[in-house]
Amino acid sequence: MVEAALGNARFFRRSGPYPLSVVAGAARGTAEERDLLFEGVAPLQTAGPNEVSFLDNRRYASALDQTLAGAVIVHPDMAARVSARTVAIVTTEPYAAWARVAALFYPVPPVSPGIHPSAIVAEGAIVDPSAEVGPLSVIEVGAEIGPGSRIGPCAVIGSGVMVGRDCRIGAHASLGYAILGARVYVYPGARIGQEGFGFASTSEGFLSVPQLGRAILEDDVEVGANTTIDRGSSRDTVIGAGSRLDNLVQIGHNVILGRCCVIVAQVGISGSTVLEDFVRVGGQAAMAGHLRIGQGAEIGAQAGVISDIAPAARVLGSPAQPRMDFFRQTATLKKMTRGEG
Repeated sequence: MVEAALGNARFFRRSGPYPLSVVAGAARGTAEERDLLFEGVAPLQTAGPNEVSFLDNRRYASALDQTLAGAVIVHPDMAARVSARTVAIVTTEPYAAWARVAALFYPVPPVSPGIHPSAIVAEGAIVDPSAEVGPLSVIEVGAEIGPGSRIGPCAVIGSGVMVGRDCRIGAHASLGYAILGARVYVYPGARIGQEGFGFASTSEGFLSVPQLGRAILEDDVEVGANTTIDRGSSRDTVIGAGSRLDNLVQIGHNVILGRCCVIVAQVGISGSTVLEDFVRVGGQAAMAGHLRIGQGAEIGAQAGVISDIAPAARVLGSPAQPRMDFFRQTATLKKMTRGEG
């Protein structure tokens, strides 16, 4: 049986150890002064005296009582519950602090500058000397790879594509007609900038409409594995800064996402729909084309959206409707099926 371990050494390189002061600083939290050294992170249930853990959900407070962790990241409301054998690292954002501390012990592997001998880099392509181009990857004419970026094995960077600073392009991903900002992560198998689903119906059959726009991914965007982002037809497809797309998401041509949108797996967004800033979309939801989803709206899993959504609205169901209306209708239907209506 293979031993289950967080940050298994076969796959993850760990840095450290670090003193308590450094760990608390990374967490942007406060802790009492103790001469302690920590070697890693672990869940409350398995952490030992030389490891750091965290509590963000009060439902797991019982695990906090029993943990053997040397330090625990907690909200101020839970600090008094931390036992004397454990140091409390106190912050108002425990989960964000946990992310920073985990990254301290397990940083992103550094780029290995250079072009692998099996990679194909066209004459006229520009690859910054600090970038890494992996085996069997293809960089076509006129493409530009920015400083500190990594192009994974078998990735294809199409003609004219611009990849900004400190980007990560995963294995077998393909980019065409695309402009990427800084720190964009494209996970394995993603397809960005291909032709959208656009055609005219004629008496003789279908006539493809030229797709003349681009795919623009702004700074700090993440695109999940096997996600597809079509380039625009009459305008650019834009993914706003800081947005996160899960695996297996479909973004149609001319779609515009605002800043810090969250799109969960298997969502489909039809062409020319606009999502304003901070919209969240649950898994398997679908949106018709030419809609506007207002800032801060939340669309529940498997919702079918066929009309505009107001800012900050929370909708569920198919067709999508206000959350409380959906729950009332569901409750009424249950009563009717039980003969209570």
